[in-house]
Amino acid sequence: MPMGTRHTVTGILRRSRYGLYALEVDGGGVWQLDCGWGWKARKLVGQKVTVEGTRGGFDLLFVDMLWLGGSVGN
Repeated sequence: MPMGTRHTVTGILRRSRYGLYALEVDGGGVWQLDCGWGWKARKLVGQKVTVEGTRGGFDLLFVDMLWLGGSVGN
């Protein structure tokens, strides 16, 4: 998957190192999430969420949207 591509991913939101969050994806794998300063993601830690964002590295997503529950339309 090339960098700059758009992704919509569902999994369990976890705290990660360096103030980031991690998404444990259904079926395996982990994405590191850069949610920026404005997000209130900490109240969703441990819950199933869907994230939409742009790939910024090997396992890094720059988050545009984050919502509780499974993916809409997938």
